[in-house]
Amino acid sequence: MSSLPFDQREGVIWYDGRMVPWTDANLHVLSHGLHYASAVFEGERAYGGEIFKLDEHTRRLHESARLLDFEIPYSVDEINDACNAVLREQGYSDAYVRPVSWRGSEMMGVSAQHNKIHLAIAVWEWPSYFDPAQRAKGIRLDIAEFRRPDPRTAPCKSKAAGLYMICTISKHKAEKKGFADALMFDWRGYVAEATGANVFFVKDGVLHTPTPDCFLDGITRRTVIDLAKRRGYQLVERHIKPEEMEGFEECFICGTAAEVTPVSEIGPYTFTPGNITLTLMNDYSEEVQPKQPAKQMAAAVR
Repeated sequence: MSSLPFDQREGVIWYDGRMVPWTDANLHVLSHGLHYASAVFEGERAYGGEIFKLDEHTRRLHESARLLDFEIPYSVDEINDACNAVLREQGYSDAYVRPVSWRGSEMMGVSAQHNKIHLAIAVWEWPSYFDPAQRAKGIRLDIAEFRRPDPRTAPCKSKAAGLYMICTISKHKAEKKGFADALMFDWRGYVAEATGANVFFVKDGVLHTPTPDCFLDGITRRTVIDLAKRRGYQLVERHIKPEEMEGFEECFICGTAAEVTPVSEIGPYTFTPGNITLTLMNDYSEEVQPKQPAKQMAAAVR
């Protein structure tokens, strides 16, 4: 992965309907999205030249914008086509894809109902989200000071830029203490999620995961639940008290960036990556790979 700052890289970015040179994909410092967080985004991964669950991500981007009271001026199909076009133009097979939409700079103030809505899509190489050596043995999580907010205070079902402010603070504090990430509780004190990934636990062969009633029900989360059901694993979605972590045997987090990552420690609680975690980790790695069309598969075995 390139060590260059993100504003100095080569290639192109799709910006408001056209490809522009990477270093020219700029916005004004008085853009509403920068000052008032009127911005939504998606994080997607391409494997083997195909963006995994692209349509689901794009539909969620539209819904996120709706929840922030603006409409993206491009259809789901147009955004899907643009994402694929940037991936091809950049020439990557395995990559990270970032669509982002925001209010522009026509008005500056809390109210900006007539500001132009912009959309940009960038693609770059991004391997493992966590250090590979840490990931192999299970990453260590701190427990965050800040909590996921009451859904009566923020549009928690939106992948909105503003909702990640406390995630950045929490991850920075965790990293300064030697942890890879932080686990966040919700406003009631129940286990919620990591700063950018959902969390699962295992006890006596049963999977347990928090009910996503005040945080994002991740696309990767739903994929993992589907994989677990295919394996015949019992899965329970429920409110999980922090002290219950002492009795869980395995733990992992999952997200587009994190994929499926084993956890060995959360604050004072320890876990050992076991059969269920490693099985779902491998199943997810297989699930995201492009499926060969039937004709290609038939030709391959002749």
